[in-house]
Amino acid sequence: MKLPIFIADAFTVKAFRGNPAAVCLLENQLDEDMHQKIAREMNLSETAFIRKLHPTDNFTQSSCFGLRWFTPASEVPLCGHATLASAAVLFYKIKNVNSTLSFITLSGELKARRTEDSIVLDFPLYPANPMDSCEVDNLIKTAIGDTLVQDIRYSPDTRKLLVRLSDTYDRSFLENLKVNAQNLLQVENTGKVKGLIVTLKGKSDGQIPAFDFYSRYFAPWVGVAEDPVTGSAHTVLSSYWSQQLGKKNMHAFQCSSRGGELEICLRSDGRVDIKGGAAVVLEGTLAA
Repeated sequence: MKLPIFIADAFTVKAFRGNPAAVCLLENQLDEDMHQKIAREMNLSETAFIRKLHPTDNFTQSSCFGLRWFTPASEVPLCGHATLASAAVLFYKIKNVNSTLSFITLSGELKARRTEDSIVLDFPLYPANPMDSCEVDNLIKTAIGDTLVQDIRYSPDTRKLLVRLSDTYDRSFLENLKVNAQNLLQVENTGKVKGLIVTLKGKSDGQIPAFDFYSRYFAPWVGVAEDPVTGSAHTVLSSYWSQQLGKKNMHAFQCSSRGGELEICLRSDGRVDIKGGAAVVLEGTLAA
């Protein structure tokens, strides 16, 4: 069996920045266990599988496809950067003729719209509720030690824990923060938390800030110690920071070593547009 496979760096316009995802195009049904084997072989935070929904579909002309995402350890219900990477492969490499693509996923129908220089993802928006710190003190202490925390929220829809650091810190502090991700598995093993978002308010210094907020994301529960740029985390971050800042349009930066930028626009229908660039850096054939 030979499968077309690509690697695209998402939420960046430069190769070797942003978040890399592998993208497989499935002409035919793939054995269920093969998805996980391929994802484990690729060993990236996500591997996406695009499949035709009907025998007469083709990757150049059709506008609606099935889409699944796998980490090296498990399937996940939502992944932003691998959706962006999938759209980039279809738009830029396969030369799909449509301006908007629809993906049928575990999180419902998601859309990706091509613009002049980027791709806009139409994603759900998930609220994050206040949480009693006593419930997660051990988890937070294990992750970031004595770092000052200003707010704690939990998103039950995504099982993501959002930890906002004190406004006294700046971007460089978050970038250099040592987070003990692997030990989190020993502290939280109930299944309630599947991802840890550490976030920080942007600083204006009297001028318009380059970024409204910063974040980092850790998900050892699904086999990803730190994810470089995370679209799904921003479905929670967008809701939180829109309330905190009183803004619908925001510019975000994820402070991993690779780094990535996201343009965010909250819509009146309760969803969020997440805009970013992508660079396809590898294409080939997977012999499986």
